[in-house]
Amino acid sequence: MCRHLGWLGREIPVSELVLDPPQGLLVQSYAPRRQKHCLMNADGWGAGFFDGDVPRRWRSAAPLWGDVSFASVAPALRSHCVVAAVRSATAGMPIEASATAPFTDGHWLLSHNGIVDRAVLPLSSSAESVCDSAILAATIFARGMDALGDTVIEIGEADPLARLNILAANGSRLVANRVGRHVVDPAPRRRGGAGQRTL
Repeated sequence: MCRHLGWLGREIPVSELVLDPPQGLLVQSYAPRRQKHCLMNADGWGAGFFDGDVPRRWRSAAPLWGDVSFASVAPALRSHCVVAAVRSATAGMPIEASATAPFTDGHWLLSHNGIVDRAVLPLSSSAESVCDSAILAATIFARGMDALGDTVIEIGEADPLARLNILAANGSRLVANRVGRHVVDPAPRRRGGAGQRTL
């Protein structure tokens, strides 16, 4: 099971969200709690953040705990909007940086946790990878992100999004879809800190 987090709020160093918390993504990558499948999230990681209106990303196919360059730079990367993830790849899916969230269309950052039957996804030449999450992201980008905030997007005859975890941000909005529940511009929750949303 992949893990991801989203932040929309005051400008904050990316390290304070991803690396520093006692149960942040760094710890969740090698010692996840309540994980039903696999023991670690070692198949890659990614951190996306907004530099003004421009989404920037740092992704790797290596485990998060092994990237000392990111650990040294993350305290200097500051943003008011962050989407980050650690990956546990579905069997048969490639382990490569392009298959690792967050995905982008140049305006949005999107992370997905779950499995999608690729047979119900349309072929997409704009997908960053052949993995199900990349194809799903390209499909959502093509259909419009606003649909995630209001209704479930139907793909093919099945409705795979009803059971997916999707987290997306565009710098001014944070949109989450968890098992068919949709949240747009969520009110700050005390659980993860003001404005933080974790799935």
